[in-house]
Amino acid sequence: MTLGHNGTLFVGSRSAGNIYALVDENQDMRSDKMYVVAEGLHAPSGVAFKDGSLYASAVDRILRYDNIETSLDQPPVPVTVTKSLPNERHHGSKFIDFGPDGMLYVPVGAPCNVCVRPDPFSSILRMRPDGSGMEVFARGIRNSVGFAWHPTTKTLWFTDNGRDNLGDNSPPGELNHAHKMGLHFGFPHCHGGDIPDPQFGKGADCSTFEPPAQRLGAHVAPLGMTFYDGQMFPEKYVNQVFIAEHGSWNRSKKIGYRITTVRLDNYGNAVAYETFAEGWLQGQRAWGRPADVFVAKDGSLLVSDDTANAIYRISYQEQ
Repeated sequence: MTLGHNGTLFVGSRSAGNIYALVDENQDMRSDKMYVVAEGLHAPSGVAFKDGSLYASAVDRILRYDNIETSLDQPPVPVTVTKSLPNERHHGSKFIDFGPDGMLYVPVGAPCNVCVRPDPFSSILRMRPDGSGMEVFARGIRNSVGFAWHPTTKTLWFTDNGRDNLGDNSPPGELNHAHKMGLHFGFPHCHGGDIPDPQFGKGADCSTFEPPAQRLGAHVAPLGMTFYDGQMFPEKYVNQVFIAEHGSWNRSKKIGYRITTVRLDNYGNAVAYETFAEGWLQGQRAWGRPADVFVAKDGSLLVSDDTANAIYRISYQEQ
């Protein structure tokens, strides 16, 4: 999800192959009109907005729709920013956003459960808004879906999904902090900071890789994340991390299917990992799966659900 200058909420749908624009005409924080601004794309999961243009990612490319909010009913022909991204479907969805440096960031997942592949796989890339100057910002990342920059330090934080088939309780999901360019976060050699991979970790010194800032639940499938920079919620949530946990698919007892928070101290250290919103999992039956979180203009929290095909708004009112 991303927000346009005029308050239009843009949403990518990987399964439908479409990008939607949701318009709140009467400012009641409910969608009044929906437009399809792009269709027939290959898993368009990522959307970002900059200088009046909507950027949208498909598996192997990033497109730009100029002056989009003035032409929602007749979207412009897209400009191709880049079409040089890998087209492998396994962990192939691309999620995009602009950093404080003005660069466009996009993770490229490993095309496998666990394997060794050359750049740009298992990395986070960045490029100029026109697609030039593409470079690897961080490596050793299996499948990052959510990432954001701390509102104060302006450094990059991101979620990463751990490998499968190591049991119910290993390895953990990860919240990582890339405080500078060039860090390696361990995949496929080490998981969770200190767990050598049984196939690719032989002889590896896990201490040479960047450890997670916070270990998350094993197989919770952390997807979208954001820092809370609104004014609606209590002060304790300001500049704290919110994560959409999509939920496990191969664990004997399901876990995840919730929104969690990671609390940071004044030095940027993770000090708590807590459930913020739940209920999508009833017993062992999941009726919904949170996919992304986004802070709305009024400070409420928007949560997308790619199973119930809904966007929820979580608001706070002091009693």
